Amino acid sequence: MLINNKHYRTIWEKDKFGDIVIIDQTLLPHKFKTITIKSLNQTADIIKNMNVRGAPLIGAAGAYGMCLALRENTSDKSINDAYNILLNTRPTAVNLRWALDKIKKEILNTSITQRLETAYKIARKICEDDIKICEKIGNHGLEIIKKIYNQNTKKTVNILTHCNAGWLATIDWGTATSPIYKAQKENIPIHIWVDETRPRNQGSNLTSYELKNQNVNHTVIVDNAGGHLMQNNHVDMCIVGTDRTSSSGDVTNKIGTYLKALAAKDNNIPFYVALPSTTIDWTIKDGLKETPIEERDPDEVNFIQGLDSSNKIQSIRLTPNGVKSSNYSFDTTPGRLITGLITERGTIDPSHDSLKKTFE
Repeated sequence: MLINNKHYRTIWEKDKFGDIVIIDQTLLPHKFKTITIKSLNQTADIIKNMNVRGAPLIGAAGAYGMCLALRENTSDKSINDAYNILLNTRPTAVNLRWALDKIKKEILNTSITQRLETAYKIARKICEDDIKICEKIGNHGLEIIKKIYNQNTKKTVNILTHCNAGWLATIDWGTATSPIYKAQKENIPIHIWVDETRPRNQGSNLTSYELKNQNVNHTVIVDNAGGHLMQNNHVDMCIVGTDRTSSSGDVTNKIGTYLKALAAKDNNIPFYVALPSTTIDWTIKDGLKETPIEERDPDEVNFIQGLDSSNKIQSIRLTPNGVKSSNYSFDTTPGRLITGLITERGTIDPSHDSLKKTFE
């Protein structure tokens, strides 16, 4: 996608078998800065601190973290230690475990002298495959937008999204935003309602930043405005992403997604989830009961970051000193509230049978 009319991916190699470069998402939208990652521990830190975030991108970063660990030591013990360090950085996004399992299995079955080259090859493929998958998601989601456009007698299609499931959460294209970018290329008039997504404001900071750079018509709204907009016929469809999808079609995504799904259901508005198959956790059937929900630092609730009048990024306190704050980062939306799952293999029902038939 574009930043100031220049194409960027979210993660790339500085040179062959070298350091890794990422966009520091904690500074967006106010400052664009890249970080060069040189070690395993630095990779773990940038995942924990959300310099990179979004399930597919976290998975790719984890894979490259294994590569950086192998630059220092290619022993079995080093590989297992690196795997555990990276796996413990973010508990909810299943792509991280998927990517780490994939790369660990292959390099342990490779000779010591070939492990580094093999690891980088796998990490590159994870990134390339993610781009292809996201573009396919966009093509399938485009057909839904086209249908709504034609049903609306070719008026602007209003789409509500939550958090950031865009290019910045993947390698390129995004999941929930990919159909939007495809619709833009088809010259379908679209307008996006962008939830701010407290407490880290991934919607107002990241999704809005993406859409602005892509010249997509959009409006940032407070999280609780979505229901009002739906009640007053200002939303034609919802598209969100997911960090983990159960084998039965339950979706765990950024906190607040469940409430949007409830409002959409009450107002007969289609609610779609865009996801790569890498976010499906086949070991979990009941997403609500079995998915680990990450609880992050309460200071993300107590403080907010923004640009002050002197053009400096500052953090200011919102809550009284000494109050108790809770910071659940995800919630689970049952499959019964979801209209369809937009995957790289088409739009399917949120059910075990449909998922198994599509991806077995």
